Amino acid sequence: MATETVAKPRTSARVGVQKFGTFLSGMIMPNIGAFIAWGLITALFIEKGWIPVPALGGFGTNADGVANVGLVGPMVNYLLPLLIAYTGGRMVYDVRGGVVGAIATMGVIVGTGIPMFIGAMIMGPLGGWTMKKIDSIWDGKIRPGFEMLVNNFSAGIWGGILTLLGFYGLTPVVKAFTAGAGSVVQFLVDNGLLPLTSIFIEPAKVLFLNNAINHGVLTPLGIQQSLDQGKSILFLLEANPGPGLGILLAYMFFGRGAARASAPGAAIIHFLGGIHEIYFPYVLMKPILILAAIGGGMTGIATLAITNSGLVAPAAPGSIIAVIAQTSRDSYVGVILAVVLATTVSFLIASLILRTSKNKGEDDLSAATSRMEAMKGKKSSVSSALVGDRVAAQGEGTVLTRPVQTIVFACDAGMGSSAMGASVLRNKIKAAGFPDVKVTNSAIANLNDSYDVVVTHQDLTERAQPRTASAVHYSVDNFMNSPKYDEIVDLVRSSNSEDAASGTGTITEPAAATTEAAAAHGAHAAEPAADVEGKSVLMRESVILDGKARDRDSAIDEAGQLLLDRGAVDMSYVHAMHEREESVSTYMGSFLAIPHGTNDAKEHIMHSAVSIIRYPEGIDWGGKQVKFVVGVAGINNEHLHILSSIAKIFTNKAQVAQLEEATTVEEVLELFGKVNA
Repeated sequence: MATETVAKPRTSARVGVQKFGTFLSGMIMPNIGAFIAWGLITALFIEKGWIPVPALGGFGTNADGVANVGLVGPMVNYLLPLLIAYTGGRMVYDVRGGVVGAIATMGVIVGTGIPMFIGAMIMGPLGGWTMKKIDSIWDGKIRPGFEMLVNNFSAGIWGGILTLLGFYGLTPVVKAFTAGAGSVVQFLVDNGLLPLTSIFIEPAKVLFLNNAINHGVLTPLGIQQSLDQGKSILFLLEANPGPGLGILLAYMFFGRGAARASAPGAAIIHFLGGIHEIYFPYVLMKPILILAAIGGGMTGIATLAITNSGLVAPAAPGSIIAVIAQTSRDSYVGVILAVVLATTVSFLIASLILRTSKNKGEDDLSAATSRMEAMKGKKSSVSSALVGDRVAAQGEGTVLTRPVQTIVFACDAGMGSSAMGASVLRNKIKAAGFPDVKVTNSAIANLNDSYDVVVTHQDLTERAQPRTASAVHYSVDNFMNSPKYDEIVDLVRSSNSEDAASGTGTITEPAAATTEAAAAHGAHAAEPAADVEGKSVLMRESVILDGKARDRDSAIDEAGQLLLDRGAVDMSYVHAMHEREESVSTYMGSFLAIPHGTNDAKEHIMHSAVSIIRYPEGIDWGGKQVKFVVGVAGINNEHLHILSSIAKIFTNKAQVAQLEEATTVEEVLELFGKVNA
């Protein structure tokens, strides 16, 4: 669980910046494919492209003397901003918000002669948010039969109003901001100061704060510059893989222990895969190495400026392959030279630091980050952003009640450290004999509460937990070789084994390890047990086929009352069931919720018991439909066994269907027989 520190306010500020960056990233990243398509079309078909085609590149005239429109202009002026706006609006208010956001953005698009990426990032979310607020005014007050009429006309009318507001109100503001930011960039270029941006960008990358800068400012300005000049240096301010590669090469030659052994693999993932986050733990082990990243970044930018080189579109992810693919036709020498020189300078600085240091990186990467963060707090001006709460390996109080089938690695953009971590763990799980367990990666902004296990960097966990409340959370301090991966593999093995699911047989060592992990977050150890002092865990009188409750809280009361009637718990335990629900949802999927008390409420359990209530029409459970509410009270070592038995039933679609169609309590008892077995 989280450890109290005096740095909490700073952590909150850092998280706020990260959330803003994540939101911007969430609008851009899903549409990167469209940016790449536009970049390739631009590189190939414009007048100065590899294969100039007037009708596609938008230059010259057709046979009738009419100027060619081409693909390049309409894509960058309409398609890309509207995609961004729709994505931003949908993030706020689903499809309805996306549609209104896209409508609103047309006002700023038409009102200017430049691509309206910044305008789209404003109007898209604004349209979704305002539409959501307007809908709340008459929520539940519309007469039956008029819902479609009200919904369609309200969206159309408000979207039209926002379009006019954007055209007349936001257009001049965005124009001024774009012109001002462009002037600042041009001033830096003209005076040879652009390399100094590495002083901010490189530390921001390590602190997961770069998305606000990259997607909020650099990408929109880079697009505008690319339209005017055919390329932009701004696309490589953050994406150059050279600085990180130089640090990893230095560890390969002058590091020790786990750091040296893992550096070659990390270098391949970083340089070819474009996952820059892979080198962050190596910098955090020795924070002074940020100087190597800054030196390499400055060298790369200076080289690009001197050679007048750039990319035609964003390079995402930051792989050398993506960088070369988006390089302007006249910039290959400059771009390649920028990467090579950035790598060289970063390598030389990092090598000097490692060779003259008593500690050459022999520490275990999993333990080094925390200790080296303390060192960075003394030596680096950005240490306050690194020192903060450390969230425990698993969400506090989370109880896993189903076999692990889906694991997601989440990071800021969903394309960096999460992809690497997912690859590492996927191989471990396959080697353990569970190839069907799905391991994916995602941006935090795109998470939903459908995963069994969520893995995040410890600096990002508190942002992921609210989106995935019913999952088990693991926080890691690096994505290369975290010892948490072995714990996750043990959890997968235990939760998916027949013995663990049925509660029979002996507990293997991995299962015991998982039991310890479960105990750490509020679950009781699994030990086969059926009756307690002659009392069956599940009795006929504790099963109801047609529940009376119509909302979540009433359903918890109904399930708790059955436990009270059995004499299994006292009223304080029922109160603890509500307390637990407020902190972490007990919705488990397959129309199932399992309300139970907090770990502190164990003393209010007299004997183990289970109550089962079916709601044929379903009830709302925090936005999820629930048809089965299973109240659980487990004493001593029985809680996890009970949950495992229940989980086995609800992971079997045929058995869930039988429960839905059951007409007698005896049919339900037969299916749940293993709870008492």
